[in-house]
Order: sequence, then C-alpha cells, then structure tokens
Amino acid sequence: MMMIFGVFVFSIKTATYQQLQRKTSWRYGKNDRVGDMPAYQFLGRGEDSITLEGSIVPEFGSQLSLTALRAMGDVGKSFPLISGTGKVFGLYKLDDMNETQTYFFKDGKPSKVDFTLTLTQTMKPGMLIGNTVGSLIGL
Repeated sequence: MMMIFGVFVFSIKTATYQQLQRKTSWRYGKNDRVGDMPAYQFLGRGEDSITLEGSIVPEFGSQLSLTALRAMGDVGKSFPLISGTGKVFGLYKLDDMNETQTYFFKDGKPSKVDFTLTLTQTMKPGMLIGNTVGSLIGL
C-alpha cells in the first residue's frame, strides 16, 4: 500500500503514483504606504495541496480505480489522507482529476492510462485528534 485516501487504497492492484508534489502557502495582508514599501501582516496558513501523478496499465491496475475516485469526488466531502508509512496528512478534498489514455488495443481499450489528481487540505492532522480520528479510537 502506497497511500489511503478515504476508502481508496493506492497500490499496484488499483493505481500507483510515480510523483507526489505538495504545495503549501501562507497568507499576508498588504498595506500600501506613501513613500515607502508596503507593510505586510501575517494572516496565517493558506492552502495545502497535493498533486499525485501516476499510471495504470491493464496487467497491474484497473481503470475502475479512476471511476471510484470520481465517485468520491462526486460526494463533495473531505477524506483522510494517510501515507503507507502511517503519516497522517489530514482531511483532503478531491479538486480535480485529469486522465490521458494512450496506446490502444484493437478493441479501443487503452494499454496505458496516465492520471493526475489534485487534493486540497480541509483540516490539519492535529485537528483530527479532537474530531474524527480521536472519537473513533477513544482519545
């Protein structure tokens, strides 16, 4: 298992990602000043997003994996994101998914499907202890 997003398990049997890219931003308020540079005030943490890029080939994965992920996106809720090493990233929502099918068989079935998922954090991992995860394990 590489990672779990809600009930979806990223693995060789479902879908594997070859690249994980994480972007974190911080917010600042800007106050323009006459004759001087603007002054900035730290407002707190901004968005935290993760982009997963991967491939599915018929010998190992299933295109139904992307159908399952689309169904999760249709729900419009956030899900826990946990790495295969046990690192809890927090709750994330599925923002978008891109799919590219290439190298087709005679019947039109692709022999390779590349995908890109973008997930955005909706709750930090520390917040899970008092809410979702904590209530499940009795903390």
